[in-house]
Amino acid sequence: MIEEISIRDLGVIAQAHLPLGAGFTAVTGETGAGKTMVVSALGLLLGSRADTGAIRSGADGAAVEGRWLVDADGPVADRVRDAGGEVDDGELILSRSVSAEGRSRATVGGRSAPVGVLSEIGEQLVVVHGQSDQVRLRSATAQREALDRFGGPDLARLIDEYSTHFRQWQVSQGELDVLIAEGDSREREAMEVRAALVEIEEVAPERGEDLALAERADVLSNLEGLRFAAAQAHGLLSSDAADDTTDAIGLLGAARRELERVAHHDASLAPVIEALTAASAAVSDASTSLASYLASLDADGARELEAVNERRALIASIVRQYGPTLDDAIDFLDTGSARLLELDNDSSRIDQLRASVDRDRERVIALADDLTQRRTAAAASLSTQVTDELAALAMPDSTLTIRVEDRPDYALTGKDQVEFLLTPHPGAEPRPLGRGASGGELSRVMLAIEVVLAGVDPVPTFVFDEIDAGVGGASAIEVGRRLARLSASSQVIVVTHLAQVAAFATNHLRVTKDRDGAVTASSVEQLSGEERLSEMARLLSGLPDSESGLAHARELLELSSSAS
Repeated sequence: MIEEISIRDLGVIAQAHLPLGAGFTAVTGETGAGKTMVVSALGLLLGSRADTGAIRSGADGAAVEGRWLVDADGPVADRVRDAGGEVDDGELILSRSVSAEGRSRATVGGRSAPVGVLSEIGEQLVVVHGQSDQVRLRSATAQREALDRFGGPDLARLIDEYSTHFRQWQVSQGELDVLIAEGDSREREAMEVRAALVEIEEVAPERGEDLALAERADVLSNLEGLRFAAAQAHGLLSSDAADDTTDAIGLLGAARRELERVAHHDASLAPVIEALTAASAAVSDASTSLASYLASLDADGARELEAVNERRALIASIVRQYGPTLDDAIDFLDTGSARLLELDNDSSRIDQLRASVDRDRERVIALADDLTQRRTAAAASLSTQVTDELAALAMPDSTLTIRVEDRPDYALTGKDQVEFLLTPHPGAEPRPLGRGASGGELSRVMLAIEVVLAGVDPVPTFVFDEIDAGVGGASAIEVGRRLARLSASSQVIVVTHLAQVAAFATNHLRVTKDRDGAVTASSVEQLSGEERLSEMARLLSGLPDSESGLAHARELLELSSSAS
């Protein structure tokens, strides 16, 4: 239940506070005063799309805040806590702000949250009916949804079970159709994958082998140059000449010996001698390494180069086909094997799918038949109860008939085509609500349906935006009476222009319009006593102080009091 709503800079409303509470709240006001902004504010709190055009002229943004009373242990409170918000002693605060730049911000239970969370919560808290919903009631989908709501939890569970099996059936059938339709192409793919695996396995590449072969080919291609340079370097480091002062090792040894001969005269030569000794050892190691390198250079490098290039060509071929890298080609051994196993199992998979499709189809057919029986029974009961309500809504000769017919094919919601038909008077042909029903008739049919549904599927709060459009006189009184009846089990908020409806409200709010220069601003005030009587007179006659209007207003209020 909504306890109160605060609105700032929304439409023509500069600042307003709406005390709501339990029962039946009527919202009235002059044309253009901003009554529908109350519904717009609720829409923002319930996750509707933010429209910067609804921001009051000259304002930086609009803001709405609502205080709800909810079950502290119920699903709404659980969803709020999941979003990080808090429900304090059953009190939930929701807010929404919209900037002039189009940025929207929502808070749930004191914590910022995505606007989608408001929508999820709103679906469990409020049902909003406007004139657009009267148009929607003409659609087959809306009519089926209303019938299913009347069917209650048992029908809802049956629909869920049917939908589950229907989805399974469609998924299996789709996969089966693909396997059958693509049988030839999948067989060709299996042959191609098998040939590719054989080719890669024959080459048997190793990771990094292409790089290693490229390096080896570079060595073999420059073998003579490498051999000559290594031999020259080895000779300069360590020659076989009798004079040991012609190579680097000999020269380093001669220099060390010269210093050792006089080192006892100056201790500072010792580090130099150590450095020469280390250098001689390092050059000797280098000479030994060069000798080993020269010995490793194969004299028959041309033959090895030919073999290396042949191997590189084989690897390059599989990289071009299954690359772009050698690692990708090697990985194809795993992915290709898995794909080949899948393709080779097509025949057994087709058999499995056929069995699954047959099983799911049989279950869908059985559940669809059960759904049709349940809906047909629910349709008869709902038709009777709504017809009784229509009689109380000044449509005593009208009859609502709900027809459940067979569709040509199965759908996610069953095989039923649901259609609401209205018979305006005895002897007349039933007419689909989508054709022929007036706006006033649709308003009363929609209200009658909600009154009946409230008995089996109660909703915490109903919001009606000018549901009385096209209704007047005695019919309007009955609309007000039925709204009051609905408020016995749910909170009801009605934006209305009819005194006959507002008379039954337990809480009357008036949206008033003031002018300040060129700017129009509206606010909301709670009415009682003479103020409410004056507003009722204005609704009836257009004049708040009309004697006849005041008298009629008193009569309506007395009528509503006696009815309650």
